[in-house]
Amino acid sequence: MSFAETFKALSHPVRRDILNLLKTGRLSAGDIAANFNMTGATISHHLATLKKADLITETREKNFIYYDLNASVLEEIMVWIADLRGENDEEN
Repeated sequence: MSFAETFKALSHPVRRDILNLLKTGRLSAGDIAANFNMTGATISHHLATLKKADLITETREKNFIYYDLNASVLEEIMVWIADLRGENDEEN
């Protein structure tokens, strides 16, 4: 995982909205798309970017693709940011 790819993926508000939708559990691509006023191709692009950054996982079941939040990557980022701020130092 590259933090650069992760931050690039997080930089777009639609992708952040998709991650917020996935907080409650897995959703199909169609369920995600129903929350936005844009083409399926555009949603697919955003999902691909999130998947490339390892922020979401994809599961195929019959004719559907389901997406889940990959919380472990977000946790790694939070730890990294806490380290930058010195919050994990033993002196603090």
